[in-house]
Amino acid sequence: MKKFRKPLLAIALILTALAFWAFWPLGSDRFEIPQDEEAIKAKEIFLKEPIKDTSLRRPNIIVLVADDLGKTDLPIYGNQIVDAPNITALSQEGALFNEAYVTAPICSPSRAGLLTGRYQQRFGYELQPVNRYRSNRFIKWAANNLIDLQELEFIDYDEVPSEKAIAQQGLPVQEITIADLLKKNGYQTGIVGKWHQGFSEQFLPLRRGFDYHYGFYEAYSYFDDSTKTINVHHPGVMDSHIWETGTTGAAAKRRNDKIIEVKEFYTDALAKEAVQYIEQNKDKPFFLYVPFNAPHTPFQAYQKDVDHYRSKGVNDLNKAVYYSLITGLDKAIGEINDKVKALNLEENTLIFFLSDNGGATYTHATDNAPLRGGKMSLYEGGVNVPFVLKWKGKVKPASVVETPVSSLDIFATAAAVSASELPKDRRYDGVDLVSYLNTDGGPAPHSALCWRSGGNKAIRKGDWKLVINQTDKITALFNLKNDKAELHNLAAANAAKVGELKKDLSDWESGLIKPLWPGNGYYKNVFEGKTDRFSL
Repeated sequence: MKKFRKPLLAIALILTALAFWAFWPLGSDRFEIPQDEEAIKAKEIFLKEPIKDTSLRRPNIIVLVADDLGKTDLPIYGNQIVDAPNITALSQEGALFNEAYVTAPICSPSRAGLLTGRYQQRFGYELQPVNRYRSNRFIKWAANNLIDLQELEFIDYDEVPSEKAIAQQGLPVQEITIADLLKKNGYQTGIVGKWHQGFSEQFLPLRRGFDYHYGFYEAYSYFDDSTKTINVHHPGVMDSHIWETGTTGAAAKRRNDKIIEVKEFYTDALAKEAVQYIEQNKDKPFFLYVPFNAPHTPFQAYQKDVDHYRSKGVNDLNKAVYYSLITGLDKAIGEINDKVKALNLEENTLIFFLSDNGGATYTHATDNAPLRGGKMSLYEGGVNVPFVLKWKGKVKPASVVETPVSSLDIFATAAAVSASELPKDRRYDGVDLVSYLNTDGGPAPHSALCWRSGGNKAIRKGDWKLVINQTDKITALFNLKNDKAELHNLAAANAAKVGELKKDLSDWESGLIKPLWPGNGYYKNVFEGKTDRFSL
């Protein structure tokens, strides 16, 4: 037996070395994100400052956010198939914006801009937070060889953030949320729905200005009893991951910090909770943020809703379920709007409705046509979103606005109507839309709107839009007045305009910081047969 000891020991050492080579994580603490203690202290001092006028009657504010809803999937923007009568009614009771934009074509960075009223790139929230990097050779091999990556392409890093550094990815603590600001000014603040701004304790809603939370922390969640719904499973890693984890961990449903079981279809449950919150807080100013998870994947719908669309000639089950999700969202929005009316709060309640980004083309249930691209692209299909503002008696009913506005304006409008002073130590990027709507002949809210996500950049200035993809060496210039579908690249024939917009974009970028964490890869859009990757 002794003669076998040395060979066996050698084999064991080789196998151990191979195991370390294959499985040992490469996570590095050099990616840790330091807290800005000075800015955090300034925030704390500001939020403790007394407000000047406690007698002012401040309006209630409700922000309704759809998840991955393309504007051209709604009747208010010309869709003749989808039923959404309540969203249509909301637009007729207030102002409908045809040229509204979000600050990113993907969930989490877009919401960071909305919640803070600041371009999220100013504080490093440029890329989607990453739950897990490909941290060792085995995971890299498995991802490349065993998994359907769909349109995803991972970056092959030699070094990635450690688990500790990953846990630090979230809305920076020094940032003041709309809930922080309104709570300082005497509001009850609630969130009903999706958070997706970081999963560690310091990032959670109850630590970010909200008095109450009902919903989930992750990018997704779904109806716990999926045996009661028609479910569509999409091929590929994105959908399979959601179906595997969509009611556990950060995707679990919670009331405040307690995990709960929800036995209702989730869009219905969120609507019910929002209505109850309004009822419970009707006698004091309240802020209610309702980020729905519809029509984000996973696709689930009741049989009766699917049958309704089948009766309308929608034979594609995938599309029938997607349209049903939108109709369910519409029903929920109707219930919230009806509750405000029933409690005679209409004249003292400002309501916003928008989507966090364009429709997710990878589901093949929507293509955002005639707009180009969708979620995870800086073309119009990704960032030009549905947007409605209603305030009875303050905003003219059935108004239609063609001037570009931004989701950043929600924070600025809320601050203005609540007479909330803003801190002087940071720059804000939105404008008060109520004042704009009630001022004839005033300047446009924004001289330009800008975007950046890694190597992808864009700027809209007037009718012109410049889109740059440094990864795939694409420079595209469009005149949106004549070409809203972005079909005709005018860059080659308009070098001066390209140079002007590049200079404006560079000036904007001078006020930004580097992303706080590295991205995980790209989403591979394809236009006219050419790959056009978006940095994640």
